[in-house]
Amino acid sequence: MHKTALVVFTFFFLLVTIAGFWAARWRRPDAGLHTLEEWGLAGRSFGTWITWFLMGGDLYTAYTVIAVPAALYGGGAIGFFAVPYAVIAYPYMMVVMPRLWRVSNAHGYVTFADFVRGRYGNRWLAGAIAITGILALMPYIALQLVGMRVVFVAMGLENHSEAALIIAFIILATYTYSSGLRAPAVIAIVKDVMLYIMVIAAVVILPIKLGGYGHIFAVANQVLADPAHKPGPASIFLNHKQFLPFSTMAIGSAIALMLYPHTATAILSAKGENVVRRNAALVPAYSFLLGLIALLGYIAIAAGISTKDPQAAIPALFLKEFPEWFAGFCFAAIAVGALVPAAIMSIAAANLFTRNILGECRRTPMSANAESTAAKLTSLIIKFGALAFILTIKTTYAIQMQLLGGIWMAQLFPSVVIGAFTRWFNPWALLCGWAAGMYWGTWMAAELQLKSSVYPLHLFGSTYAMYAAVPALLLNLTISAVLTLILRAAKANQGTDATIAEDYA
Repeated sequence: MHKTALVVFTFFFLLVTIAGFWAARWRRPDAGLHTLEEWGLAGRSFGTWITWFLMGGDLYTAYTVIAVPAALYGGGAIGFFAVPYAVIAYPYMMVVMPRLWRVSNAHGYVTFADFVRGRYGNRWLAGAIAITGILALMPYIALQLVGMRVVFVAMGLENHSEAALIIAFIILATYTYSSGLRAPAVIAIVKDVMLYIMVIAAVVILPIKLGGYGHIFAVANQVLADPAHKPGPASIFLNHKQFLPFSTMAIGSAIALMLYPHTATAILSAKGENVVRRNAALVPAYSFLLGLIALLGYIAIAAGISTKDPQAAIPALFLKEFPEWFAGFCFAAIAVGALVPAAIMSIAAANLFTRNILGECRRTPMSANAESTAAKLTSLIIKFGALAFILTIKTTYAIQMQLLGGIWMAQLFPSVVIGAFTRWFNPWALLCGWAAGMYWGTWMAAELQLKSSVYPLHLFGSTYAMYAAVPALLLNLTISAVLTLILRAAKANQGTDATIAEDYA
């Protein structure tokens, strides 16, 4: 057991816990957190900097710090797709998200499913959007636990990692229940400062110790090319067969990223559409950080880290190359990086269930207080459901299930993103397109036994290996467009649009 690292870790974890409970009083309205908008969106009160920290804590998670370097450690250059997809995502955010914020603020929408319900007047389509978001979030929350467990094992708590996870999530559940979105917003500030210190120290100090980046890249390329390398020989350069998988993973992941419910929650908590625009300009700073985080995979190879589990490479690197007290600080940063997104994700899923599933099933509308209470209880159930998921099944299943998340979320693009600009599509056509995209995307991943999300598509006598979300989305769009034309010709019901043109202007 690494006692010094454990003591430092515990200190910072307790500091964050105190901040989480204090957040219940931070900017708390006189009426308390008794509405879904106050508990689940912090009253849409966050300015530019708080939103920036919240989005950073939301999108750049503990699993990012563990998994992105692990992808380079095990697979070489293909793991870098996470960097360009983040670059693509923010211009997309600049164009789409202020528009969605404006409409949602005008009508009191708390989720993107609320927007779809108002835009198309079809509760079945809105329910499909809500269910997709919840399904995609569950394994994503579980993966935050995977990141925390890796840290606990690295500190020598392998035999007590389950107990440590349970304690951490009880603390998380308690302060999220009492503070709502304000808790992860406060903790995100601490988390991001710690994460920047950790990454800057790693990418400056470790290359100096290891002989510079030239030496690191040379060693990494040599080790990756070794036939004995697991899971297989790789390179720090993409080969021509990887161009299409790399580009489609970047594009498909960017499309999905802005549609995840936790992204929507962070966006809709901003106090103005200009706050959203400023963050579209500022959040790319995290993309720069992500590029540095990715390089840790090559640094671990050059440092001689050898492990069968690539996810253990970064904790092992910190323990080997840093003083134990600083390794404890880094582990605390990673663990806090799990708490922030897990809290936001559980709140986002609770918002979806309460507003768009439970609320639609009731004959009489819930009161504001009942709605917020239902969301709080739902968030508890979701957190402990994810905890049970991790404690009872293999970690690889959570990772494999998360691969489906991006494929599923991309299928919301026609209803949400295109819907923000045009009402041309028929809601029933969109529902059929969504169902087709969901089915085919899931089928492709299942054909690969959930071991990969890159499917070899056979077309016109050639094979095109691409991220399954992209062909599934193209099928979705095609069916939605064709059925819309058919339904328009048949003069079928187009649904009722509760929004007006001025909402978008």
